[in-house]
Amino acid sequence: MSEMCEQVRIVLVINGILNFSFDFKVFKPWNDGGQIIFLISQKNCVPLIGTTRMSLTVSEKSAGCKSTMSFPLCVSLWMLLAVHCQAGAVKNCHPSCHCEVESFGLFDSFSLTRVDCRGVGTSPIPIPLDTAHLDLSSNSMSLLTDTMLSGPGYTTLVSLDLSNNHISMVSPKALSRLRYLESLDLSHNSLEGLDEGCFSGLPLAEVDLSHNHFREFDLDMFITKGHGEPINVDLSHNQLTVVSRSSSRSPLLHVQSLTLAANQLRAVPKLKGIPLRDLCLDGNSISHVEEGAFEDLKDLVRLSLSGLPELFDIQPNSFRGLQNLQVLDLSNNAKLKALSPAVFSGLVSLQELNLSNSGVTSLPNNMLSHLPSIKSITLGQNIHCWRAQKQGQFHRQLGQEQKHDEVLTCDVKGIVS
Repeated sequence: MSEMCEQVRIVLVINGILNFSFDFKVFKPWNDGGQIIFLISQKNCVPLIGTTRMSLTVSEKSAGCKSTMSFPLCVSLWMLLAVHCQAGAVKNCHPSCHCEVESFGLFDSFSLTRVDCRGVGTSPIPIPLDTAHLDLSSNSMSLLTDTMLSGPGYTTLVSLDLSNNHISMVSPKALSRLRYLESLDLSHNSLEGLDEGCFSGLPLAEVDLSHNHFREFDLDMFITKGHGEPINVDLSHNQLTVVSRSSSRSPLLHVQSLTLAANQLRAVPKLKGIPLRDLCLDGNSISHVEEGAFEDLKDLVRLSLSGLPELFDIQPNSFRGLQNLQVLDLSNNAKLKALSPAVFSGLVSLQELNLSNSGVTSLPNNMLSHLPSIKSITLGQNIHCWRAQKQGQFHRQLGQEQKHDEVLTCDVKGIVS
């Protein structure tokens, strides 16, 4: 059996997205009336899905393949876009880049192309047509223009790494053609601002803007990001003094995780209308937390206020409205010396409280009345406290125990007073 073409690649459109492909080896077992019949190895067919005979046309110049070929093909709700023969290596890979095809799925039936073009320079770089992941980091770019990401292959990108460049400006339409982009890394650049429509229409799930030069940031930047899918935003290690929304009447933002660590915030930012589940404010200049500071964040599950060198006061009812909060990190706050039980009022779902390496050295014995779900409290260097039940007396006449009293127990004596 002579092999006419090492591999056939069938590029697929899945829900309108062009970023996957099938790879099959094909052979020439016989000649049927002048038409070459190619057979795909049956190991590529998924049982119970079914096999359908299809006739597909390939260019006569494609790696020696004839103009028309018919073969059995496994299909299951896929739309076939194009077929071309591929002889091992990824075609159209820039000589300064590294390109590889990653296979996955049953029998490695699916594949996507990952392209690494780190450190190749600032000129526009051609990439394979089915590229899903592209690394353009460390290329000394200063401007991201409208045309730099507009070539063939860029429209199929799912993730794009532009970190560790010198980007100080992103043109308003620079990302507009990346309609399937889910992950964008612009960290370690020189950005001070972004056009309000920069992310318009992009189905982003992760955006890393850390280690830039932002002083103010309007979160309404993410209103028109796509179809309302949750998005994680990292704005840590900037110079932020203000994080806000331009209007509280703006449409709902779908930011679910927001990292604002290592900035210059002096107060808890107002984040009304954002269904945050995770908020990190570590390493800012916040000196006190006011009553009701988080009451607009009813969906919050994890809140970190660690490493605030100026924090000395948290007022009662500061965490009011956080009925879904499960983890609260107040560690590494040396100036925070004491906490009133009323500080924890409303935290009915809180399970973990971290006060390690803070100025708090003891806990009031009645704080459990505000923390009905608490499982673990950590304070000092390595002191752990937990909820325990004090066994009640057995009531002989009723034949049952009296109501248990819950107490806070620690592995070091004298912590609970």
